[in-house]
Amino acid sequence: MTKLIYKTLNPNTWTDLVELFGDRGACGGCWCMTMRLSSKAYENNKGDSNKRKFHNLVKENQPLGILAYDRDKPIGWCSVSPRETLTRIENSRYFKRIDDQPVWSIACFFVLKEFRHEGMSLNLIREASKYAFDQGANIIEAYPIIPKKDRVPEVFAWVGFSSTFKKAGFKVVRQPSETRVMMRLTK
Repeated sequence: MTKLIYKTLNPNTWTDLVELFGDRGACGGCWCMTMRLSSKAYENNKGDSNKRKFHNLVKENQPLGILAYDRDKPIGWCSVSPRETLTRIENSRYFKRIDDQPVWSIACFFVLKEFRHEGMSLNLIREASKYAFDQGANIIEAYPIIPKKDRVPEVFAWVGFSSTFKKAGFKVVRQPSETRVMMRLTK
């Protein structure tokens, strides 16, 4: 892999995200709307509707995340946004707010298959954190899994692994279950 380049998602990089996510919209038509909508709204909008909703957020220049590139090819995505824009996290029993501090959240990842298992998630976490801090964030949260087995089906890895966030300097602030944790990185 050559030296990677990172860019924020904006109207100029939208087509790169579309290329990266492909016809399936990353994972089953999510278009990075899983955490942005209630469960019911998400299910009712899978596919093109989620794509339109997410594109509208991009056109409004909402802070949504970053893309990783190998040369000119988009190869990875990390969602990072103010927590209050992520309805499912805001309403989660597992991930209730621990205080009234403004927080940005790393909610998901998508990496092309041929670039997985090469440290891409760690790079994306670091770059997404840098982006959020540059946008004025003082605290970044994440909600990764603690795998119970050595191999986790990739469909379950979209929120990231606690060990990777730990390498990026995140600390556990709550562990609501045996396999899920809430972590924070402070500026």
